[in-house]
Amino acid sequence: MKFSLLVLALLGCGALAGKGGGKNKQMKVLQTELSAVKDGLKTIGQEEERRHAELLEKIEALQGELGKIGAGQSKLGELVTSKCGKNKNSGTWNLGMNINPADGHIFGYTNGWATGVDIGSADEALTKDYLSANVWVKPANYIAIVRHQEGVVDAVKVFKFKTSADSLRTRFGLPNMNPGRQIVSSGGPIQESVSATAENLADDPIFSVGGDLAFNWAYSDNGCRIALTGGHLSDASVNDDNTHGLGNDFHVNPLTNTPHSTTWPHDISNIQDCPLATCRDVRLQGTDHGSGPHLKSGPVYGNYAIYVSWDAESFPGPGASLSTEIGL
Repeated sequence: MKFSLLVLALLGCGALAGKGGGKNKQMKVLQTELSAVKDGLKTIGQEEERRHAELLEKIEALQGELGKIGAGQSKLGELVTSKCGKNKNSGTWNLGMNINPADGHIFGYTNGWATGVDIGSADEALTKDYLSANVWVKPANYIAIVRHQEGVVDAVKVFKFKTSADSLRTRFGLPNMNPGRQIVSSGGPIQESVSATAENLADDPIFSVGGDLAFNWAYSDNGCRIALTGGHLSDASVNDDNTHGLGNDFHVNPLTNTPHSTTWPHDISNIQDCPLATCRDVRLQGTDHGSGPHLKSGPVYGNYAIYVSWDAESFPGPGASLSTEIGL
């Protein structure tokens, strides 16, 4: 009986040992598989890291190329700006005034300049005296004075105003007339274009002399609305009738825009040295002037148009056709 029990016990232990050995094998298999999985994951991770690194390199390379392109565009922009600056051939010019010194209407010192009322009609804006009230109140940074022959440019000067955004109504208005005598540009014209066939340039009030624009030139009982500093500018207290330009009067209160008579207004006087004390022959263009005995009619060199612009720095040159509005 004891022997049988011993045999049974031994058999039971063997069975348990057999079962334990099977589990060990399974564990080894699982460990091997787990190790393979870990190795695979490690391999995948390494591959992902490699791909990630490659992507980063590509991104960095593309960013570098974009940086080069951006730098190139910036340099190109700087080059264009430095060489050309703002496009000067852009903007709009508007006709503020036209002076025909032989149309029967006198554009002297007191007529229209300060008040800015409409004179003439748009249909005859470039053949007769004309003032546009709408343009006269437009803010302007540039002014062009154009001598033309029946609407075709003969000569032009463009100036930039020293003070920006003021209208012609402001620049020629009463507040700027007392004491007047403003130099309204600096550095001379930014454009000067004269036709090779232009005539009568030797004493033209705009194109025979240089310098800057002088507005509201008041001296004693005389006034000249537009003159150039290259011509003679009379001292404030000197009554010499010897400043010449556009919009003149030799018998006026130039500080209040009040005429003393209708004898001495005149549209255009040419450049000359004809002081009152020694000279009695003031050479004018055309026939539009008062009856003063010193005022002498003369040839018409052309009509004189005054254009203004907010942003245009250049004006169409000789041979161009004019209109009340010119877009560049």
